[in-house]
Amino acid sequence: MPKDKGLTAKKLPSVNMVYYLCSMRSTFLSIVFLLLLSGCSKSKGSDLAIDPVPPIPPVPTPNANFIRGLDLSFSPEILAAGTKFYQAGQQADILQIAKDKGVNTIRLRLWHTPSTASSSLKEVVDFSNTLASKGFDIWLDIHYSDTWADPGNQNKPAAWKSASGTILKDSVYQYTSRVMSAFKTAGISLKIVQVGNETNAGFLWNEGRVGGTYDNNWSNYAQMMKEGLRAVKESDANIKTMIHFAGIDGAEWFYHNLALQTVNYDYIGLSFYPIWHGKSLDALGTGLNNLISKFQKPIVIAETSYPFTLSWNDYTNNIWGLPSQLIPEYPASPQGQEAFTKALIDVLKKLPQQQGMGLCWWAPEWVAFKGPTATNGSSMENLTLFDFTNNALPALTSLGAY
Repeated sequence: MPKDKGLTAKKLPSVNMVYYLCSMRSTFLSIVFLLLLSGCSKSKGSDLAIDPVPPIPPVPTPNANFIRGLDLSFSPEILAAGTKFYQAGQQADILQIAKDKGVNTIRLRLWHTPSTASSSLKEVVDFSNTLASKGFDIWLDIHYSDTWADPGNQNKPAAWKSASGTILKDSVYQYTSRVMSAFKTAGISLKIVQVGNETNAGFLWNEGRVGGTYDNNWSNYAQMMKEGLRAVKESDANIKTMIHFAGIDGAEWFYHNLALQTVNYDYIGLSFYPIWHGKSLDALGTGLNNLISKFQKPIVIAETSYPFTLSWNDYTNNIWGLPSQLIPEYPASPQGQEAFTKALIDVLKKLPQQQGMGLCWWAPEWVAFKGPTATNGSSMENLTLFDFTNNALPALTSLGAY
């Protein structure tokens, strides 16, 4: 350094002087070091003040009321036939499998006077007792028919064949009240009651039919619907009521007309099967958002399913069996079925204010229980949540995980 060179040009200092100068130099360097250290600390503190680390966003809390449901309406018949189900290759009770996977709600259909015991009031009450003992919430789906009710079939019970007007409205009320009373007498609390099944064109045809040439009939349909809803709430005001529509197209028209008729209910229930209701989950999400915005009602996907294979396990013609019927992103495989399930749940989770209340897989247990050559077996054994050896599939785990 220049200063050192200057010192050596002069005469040699004394020993004391050398010691003094060395001490001064050491002190000077120490001061410089401390100043630099202080400057660094100050600079770091300034940086924190100017550009703070953003806080970690909170993890969203899952909706404790989210419905993770299965429609097990076939179960009494299937189990009575001695059908066995498996979890990870080990035989287990199907209800215990569902419970282990996180399923919390079981949906059951009810027919007025069916030709067999299946879906009769006695069967449904008895099975509900078993479900309640396992800790499941119970969702009752009243068809108001002796057999299947859907957008193309809404036939009145034979017992009401000649009923119309005030008598038919009273029949809806009295019947629904008796159903509620049967559950209450058995000590069973119902979580959800669905008044009608897939009532796109109304129910109890033709008195309660709507749409097309019957579009001036909304008052009749609404009055009968109100009687069913009234009977449910009179039985237990805590029961959630649902009105069910199949698909997303036309849903706004349907629920708008219910609003015009001042029909009060708790949940919008929708069926969503890609084979019939569209192959875009984005479009589904947009439709659900629109329904929530317009009607301020929570939404439940009341029915859905998707294939884990396009093959078959009996001789009964399957509903779903062509590659063209699939959503391209989700192949007909166990992994594709699981991915579809996760994606559908994600659509519901993204709805505002936790208004996506859950979903229910339709007939997850309807395996080919009548044997491989049965022509009257299952038409949807490739859409179940159990494979062709009746072993639980990954989609069942995903459905119960949220």
